[in-house]
Amino acid sequence: MARALVTGAAGFIGSHLAERLLAGGWRVRGIDNFDPYYDRATKERNLAGPRSAEGFEWREADLASADLAPLLEGVDCVFHLAARPGVRLSWGEPFADYVRANLLATQRLLEGLAGRPGTRLVFASSSSVYGQGSTGENAESAPLRPISPYGVTKVAGEALVSAYHESHGLPAVMLRYFTVYGPRQRPDMAMNRFLRALLEEREIEIYGDGRQTRDFTYVADIVEATVSAAERGRPGGCYNLGGGTPASVLEVIEILARTTGRTPRRRFTAAQPGDPRATRADVSLARAELAFRPRVGLREGLERMAAWMEARSPSAIGGDQT
Repeated sequence: MARALVTGAAGFIGSHLAERLLAGGWRVRGIDNFDPYYDRATKERNLAGPRSAEGFEWREADLASADLAPLLEGVDCVFHLAARPGVRLSWGEPFADYVRANLLATQRLLEGLAGRPGTRLVFASSSSVYGQGSTGENAESAPLRPISPYGVTKVAGEALVSAYHESHGLPAVMLRYFTVYGPRQRPDMAMNRFLRALLEEREIEIYGDGRQTRDFTYVADIVEATVSAAERGRPGGCYNLGGGTPASVLEVIEILARTTGRTPRRRFTAAQPGDPRATRADVSLARAELAFRPRVGLREGLERMAAWMEARSPSAIGGDQT
């Protein structure tokens, strides 16, 4: 069986990916440094599934400082999802944390892989690399014009991966994720916040006018494409992964309100710097080369996420977020 290293395995997408790989017969070594961006208890719950599965090996480690040789030993593919997330918190002094987690850690991992030509890399990037975009719809060849420090680190991360591919022959594939949602979504992300507010009968805080749109992508579809990238991705290739169902924030809230049977109370606040007005992915390349076919539409995905959240106590929804 193939052995994978999943960085960021305690996170939202990383924990789903680890479970999918284990179910597909892979052996998985998961690592995470439990970055305090959000609470550790939530990440420990994310790990419950992988830890209960045969073939899972757990390491708590920080890629920016750990000895990487034993982490990479015997690994056929590295899925590099570990990163400091969040557009809004990347401004100002915290940017140093983003440089360490998103650039230094990535560069150290790439150095470790440079001497292992048989090991593939799948690097998780973000739609934030595009910034506003020209029309809201982006192909991989579109100019990269990030409008947040976080987006800048993802552009730089892609550049590092490309450099090691070109200069060291590292078989690497890059994926640009577009607004991923579903069970275990981070507590700071919109759908998690909206659902908590609805279920707890609080006001929903909306940044800007709520008419900004995103190409929402269900986590299971992202995970399937990520595994496909390891198996079929073109070395040096970069692929957009979007759900194909762009919707506005206000539309999402209406779907969640109908799904939960709650009446939303909205509170509009200032638009946040670094938030693009619209995102939309051109996924024709991923469709052709990765056989990417999103299967979960927005309404179904939101229903699944709401059912997951309603089944949990407030403390398990997203930790203590007061």
